[in-house]
Amino acid sequence: MVKEVNLEELQKDAVEIFTSGFACSESVIYAIRKHFEIELSDDAIAMSSGFPWGLGGGGCICGALAGGTMMIGYFFGRRTPGDPKINKCFELTKELHDYFKETNGATCCRVLIKNYPDRNSQERKNHCIEMVKTTVVKTAEIIMRELN
Repeated sequence: MVKEVNLEELQKDAVEIFTSGFACSESVIYAIRKHFEIELSDDAIAMSSGFPWGLGGGGCICGALAGGTMMIGYFFGRRTPGDPKINKCFELTKELHDYFKETNGATCCRVLIKNYPDRNSQERKNHCIEMVKTTVVKTAEIIMRELN
């Protein structure tokens, strides 16, 4: 594992994999895993596959935010019941949440894409790319700051 990553390359890889067929949550996890060089199975990406479109199309939490949250949990979450380290994970997740909401105006997918009725339009994809870019960078910044 590395403790510092090139944020431009991280962002570039997240966008590249997003435009290649992964969705928002999968793209964030893929890029963080790759750039921090962590031993994380493809199963983690598969586990995030239900998040896009706000939990499988339900319109709730943005998948990019969910993917970032999963990665903060990977680095700072607890692995044993009752571990008080959960408090740090909550703090960092709230930081990501608040940043995302301030930057994008909402955390709910249906709100974030309401102006893009055609899910397959390039305009909607471009809008989501921007959220993937900012979220993967903020997630990495939080991780790097806390690891160092």
